[in-house]
Amino acid sequence: MKARLLAACSAAALSVAGMASAQSSELTLCWAAWDPANALVELSKDFETQSGIKMNFEFVPWPNFADRMLNELNSGGQLCDLLIGDSQWIGGSAENGHYVKLNDFFDKEGISMDDFAPATVYAYSTWPKGDPNYYALPAMGDANGWFYRKDWFARPEIQAEFKEKYGRDLAEPKTQKELLEIAQFFQGREIDGQTVYGASIFTERGSEGITMGATGALYAWGFKYENTPGSYDMEGAVNSPAAVEALEFYKELYKTGTPPGYDNAYMEQSLDAFKSGQVAMAMNWFAFFPGLYADPNTGGDKIDFFVNPPQNQPASTLGGQGISVVSYTDNMDGALAYIKWFAQPDVQKKWWSMGGYSCHKAVLEDPNFVNTAPFAGDFLEAMGAVQDFWQEPAYASLLLAMQERLHNYVVADQGTAQEALDGLIADWTEVFEDEGKL
Repeated sequence: MKARLLAACSAAALSVAGMASAQSSELTLCWAAWDPANALVELSKDFETQSGIKMNFEFVPWPNFADRMLNELNSGGQLCDLLIGDSQWIGGSAENGHYVKLNDFFDKEGISMDDFAPATVYAYSTWPKGDPNYYALPAMGDANGWFYRKDWFARPEIQAEFKEKYGRDLAEPKTQKELLEIAQFFQGREIDGQTVYGASIFTERGSEGITMGATGALYAWGFKYENTPGSYDMEGAVNSPAAVEALEFYKELYKTGTPPGYDNAYMEQSLDAFKSGQVAMAMNWFAFFPGLYADPNTGGDKIDFFVNPPQNQPASTLGGQGISVVSYTDNMDGALAYIKWFAQPDVQKKWWSMGGYSCHKAVLEDPNFVNTAPFAGDFLEAMGAVQDFWQEPAYASLLLAMQERLHNYVVADQGTAQEALDGLIADWTEVFEDEGKL
């Protein structure tokens, strides 16, 4: 398959090379430091061969990624020619002129956004949201999902005890409340001489962790940011009875189903807890699932995956990013050539095969796609019901407010869920008033 894909990719080599010939020197692509970035380095070797452009990469660890890249953009820096930036950045980067608007380029090169999954175009590319103004090409589809110790779930003695207690078979949870029961069932249990716990979830306060985790429950209960999209009318949406119940649920999950000391946990801690055999289940981004499946100790036939369970509705917290051309680049032709190359269906197929999460319909709508990885079907299901955080230019202030309110309630035991969400509306109202939107 690899040879066929390479041959197919080379068919477009002349057009890519021709487009980039005016400025065929070097490009620097900026992204977060994680497994998909390493896969992109390997994938990009084909572009280097075809275009004659040398690719450099600046990968920043996730805890520092937003601060580093947003500071670079806000200063008009020329480090990055191409940037794979978070979906939440699209509004500010479009309005502040950091990203190149790509509509004319897409039209000229025959790149159609209809060829990409609608949810990814909406989230990663458009500003204002849903308008056909494109500032990125969907690059890395992602959502927050779950994985679990399939071998533990299958043990007859564990199965029997669970069924006696809950009256149903121990299996992948079909609802958020079933997930809680499973986490509580495993909490403090001894397996193979080791005390284990229910689940590792996101509780980190400093960047985005607890928001990305708790919204998995909030969205599943029906949480909305506004009653009417674009109106900023948050009262009764953000603090609805369903939202309050969801936040109370997330706190109960944290208090009764997670390892001790996981009060500031995000991606790395979730992975470590699972790989070290501490937890029966864990949440994390689909981006990590190829590496989890390949893990020699807890992967293979010991692991399985499931989409974030619904409660009142199907919903998953959106991750992922689009790839944008930074307006301050000194190699505009080369940067656009890379976008053109990356958008090709055969490149997208190879991207998926190497561990990247393509958003292209040629990949996702292939009838065999669900058979290409044990988590492929879950990924498709998740991306069909994703929801994202505010993508407003002031998103950083909005995010920090939610981080503080959620962490204070869930982890630090301050106040009630109702008070936390009421306070969040007050915080966000102040931000939007400062922005002149209320």
